[in-house]
Amino acid sequence: MARTQDGELLVTLEAGFRYIENESFESAFQGLFSEINLNSEKLGKTNTDRNKKLCTIIQKIAEGIADFSTDSDTLGDAYEYLIGQFAAGSGKKAGEFYTPQQISTILSEIVTLDSQDPTTGKKSKLDKVLDFACGSGSLLLNVRKRIKENGGSIGKIYGQEKNITTYNLARMNMLLHGMKDTEFEIFHGDTLLNQWPLLNEMNPAKKIEFDAIVANPPFSLRWEPNDTLAEDFRYKSYGLAPKSAADFAFLLHGFHFLGKEGTMAIILPHGVLFRGGVEERIRTKLLKDNHIDTVIGLPANLFYSTGIPVCILVLKKCKKADDVLFINASEQFEKGKRQNTLHEKHIESIVATYKNRPEEVERYARRVSMEEIEKNGYNLNISRYVSTSIEEVKIDLKEVNKKLIAINESIKTNTDKHNEFWKELGLPSI
Repeated sequence: MARTQDGELLVTLEAGFRYIENESFESAFQGLFSEINLNSEKLGKTNTDRNKKLCTIIQKIAEGIADFSTDSDTLGDAYEYLIGQFAAGSGKKAGEFYTPQQISTILSEIVTLDSQDPTTGKKSKLDKVLDFACGSGSLLLNVRKRIKENGGSIGKIYGQEKNITTYNLARMNMLLHGMKDTEFEIFHGDTLLNQWPLLNEMNPAKKIEFDAIVANPPFSLRWEPNDTLAEDFRYKSYGLAPKSAADFAFLLHGFHFLGKEGTMAIILPHGVLFRGGVEERIRTKLLKDNHIDTVIGLPANLFYSTGIPVCILVLKKCKKADDVLFINASEQFEKGKRQNTLHEKHIESIVATYKNRPEEVERYARRVSMEEIEKNGYNLNISRYVSTSIEEVKIDLKEVNKKLIAINESIKTNTDKHNEFWKELGLPSI
């Protein structure tokens, strides 16, 4: 790369960013580079230093691209890899915007399974897919990838993200995966306040509904419910989640927009399965209305943002089964130094169990009747229904005592015989 005068590259790059935002992709990418600060001292204290560093970066990128495929999926996958590496290496704060691919795959497989043709196994069309806490957009793209790999098609994907930087990451992710601006819509706004006009339609006849919903919202986020939200169409029939944990607020938001034949898969902390108060009332109503289809327990330490074990709740508006499938996959993983990992066999086991819905798999899965759940006070704590512990062998103490007495008598008898033998030889006895 030819050397440029101080600040010349900075000006050129800024002009290029503005062109992309305002002229080339105005509708979908306005403000896409708003968070990039080319004058940051992290790049250098002077224009000369910043210019030199940027030249080096661009040169390295150019060298890499020279031998790199320009296929959009390859470029997009490379971008996904870099996002994942950044999330893995930057701690809790950065990890919040990224769902690890192994977990993303499970959710994607689940929500697309029900769109399969049962005779061919091929996936049909999913018209609309939503992630209301989309982060960098990896979950949405994974759903798109899964359904296309199986010969199906997808209409449009929709995402919402509150953090401006992450919102821009998601839009860039779509661009690098070769998506047209007509194939997706990402909105910057607060999901809990329902700031997206598309979803804030009061007329039920005009309400948008989605064939599949996936989400990995912030775990147990503190929020500020109020009287206005208590009358909100998303929460009115169930109640408001407590201030200390917005988990059910996120769930009810997504569930409101789920289509009658659609499937929703959401990642939540285990507390939603057993906490009391208003959360118990929300959980109970969802169960009584037969909307909770499956509860999947995952191993601890899979996420970059937290080490706690989490669960996947699968919900449906028109559920066929009158029981709940519990899958306890908490011990199916490979332990790592920093993060535990789900391998392909672990993922396949979860998805196959969800698909086949067996009566019971010892220490792994079980279909539980609503009567049993009701007897447990609508508590969904997974270990109540599927324990991974190995049953201890019962010991009959009376039988053990008999054997000890018999052994003792045998020793006494043998000792007496031994002493008689020693005495005959003229040697001291025991």
